[in-house]
Amino acid sequence: MEKVLVSLPDDLVARMRTIIPTRQRSKVLAKLLEEELKKRENELYKCACEVDADEAINTEMADWDTTVGDGIEESETW
Repeated sequence: MEKVLVSLPDDLVARMRTIIPTRQRSKVLAKLLEEELKKRENELYKCACEVDADEAINTEMADWDTTVGDGIEESETW
């Protein structure tokens, strides 16, 4: 477990301290953060799927793939 320092609005902290018991605050914040991260990860995944399904983008990416080796000599070793 790692401790982190975050800044929150005073009124939000006051409400949290009033409603959430001291020993439960980290657990509640972790749960809320996990939910938000899952939501954002799902949005990114959907976006990636849309890009993957877009034939125009895939055609253009394939065109660019042909330039990957430009300027590299076959005899060169890295």
